[in-house]
Parts: sequence; structure tokens; C-alpha cells
Amino acid sequence: MNQVLLIDDDAELVGMFSEYMEQEGFRVSCAHDGETGAREALSGQYAIAVLDVMMPRMNGIETLRRIRAASRMPILMLTGRGDDADRILGLELGADDYVTKPCTPRELTARVRAILRRTQGSGNDGPGITLTVGKLTMLPEQRRATWDGQALELTSTEFNLLEVLARNAGRPVSKNDLSEQGLGRPLARFDRNIDVHLSSLRHKLGTLSDGRSCLQTVYRLGYQLIRE
Repeated sequence: MNQVLLIDDDAELVGMFSEYMEQEGFRVSCAHDGETGAREALSGQYAIAVLDVMMPRMNGIETLRRIRAASRMPILMLTGRGDDADRILGLELGADDYVTKPCTPRELTARVRAILRRTQGSGNDGPGITLTVGKLTMLPEQRRATWDGQALELTSTEFNLLEVLARNAGRPVSKNDLSEQGLGRPLARFDRNIDVHLSSLRHKLGTLSDGRSCLQTVYRLGYQLIRE
């Protein structure tokens, strides 16, 4: 599934992105305001939505909120340079990643491809592979995870990061490794993306028998999923 939805009111920019992405093998549809974009995103036709923060009628943050209320589809945010508050809020609301404008069509396409590659899986593990760490169970090929038998509602990036931690359970994983393996890109300077996603994961995962979070920060080393 390679259908991409671009939600941005800049028709010229959207046209440039669309032309490049279609040359790269994607099928692209466009929406130029938040209400239309949210409605299209929830139609079930798209593998990913690229969503601009600044739009008329309904801004990108509200559009993201509406989509996330009903769908876990991957969402890549387009943010202005220096819009740190919007960027962090978008991640907290469930955006998978962000690209800072201005950006090139090549950069945007590479980021979309990285997210989809991790969302759709590589097919290398086979359908029977299960990751189990304490009460956590993950089925990577099916993109499903449970805690103590209860389904976890994770965004695609949260799933990717949790899978990396589960495969390295009991060992700290650096933020740069998490970024490269979970997001498909090196960690940028002052990038809080990983921290925000893992904060969200802490709230969604259960606790250990002693009440601690199973997801721990290891000073100067990164994050660790604790075995119990």
C-alpha cells in the first residue's frame, strides 16, 4: 500500500511534492484544508498522511487530534523552523515524526519511505515470530502488541521503538540507535522526538511488580526495557 495523502494549503508546494513522489512510485492525493484532510485520512484508503501544521479552517494540530481519535495510521508532520512547541505537541498527540520546512521533495519522500518500511514490516521474521518480555508480547509481522493480554494502542513509531527495546531487553539502547532503527534517521542535535515518544510509551505500558515503569532511562546510555 503506497497511497500517500498530502494535507497542506500551499498548492504550489503540494504540487511539487506530489510530482516527485509519483516519480518515486507513490500514489498521491491532496487536501488543502484540515477538515477535508481529516475526512480523507479516515477513509481508510491511505498508508500515510503528511500533515502541515499551519492551515486554514482547521489547523494541523486539530486535524491530527481528529485523525488520532479514530485511526492509528502513520502521520508525518510538516512544521516551520523554530516551531518547537507545535512539534512537541504534535508528537505528544501521536504524530510519528516531523520534517521541518523548507524541505526538499527528496527529503520528504525519504522520510515517508522510512516510516512505511517500518510500519509495513520487512517480512524477514515470518508470521510465527513473537517477542515476549515479561507481560509484554509483540507480534512484529502483525504489528500488534499486548500487555498482560490487553491490546496496546500504539502509533507506528511507538511500535517501532518498543520493538527495538524489546529485541534488546535488559540492555540500554542509545537515543541515536533508537532514532536510526525506529525512525530511520540519525538523531539530530536537540531532537526531543525520542524522549516524547518514550514518555508516551511509559503511560501506555504497565508497571513491574514493584510499581516501577518497565521502561527506564539509563543515565548517559539511553533507554532500557527491563526484564522481569
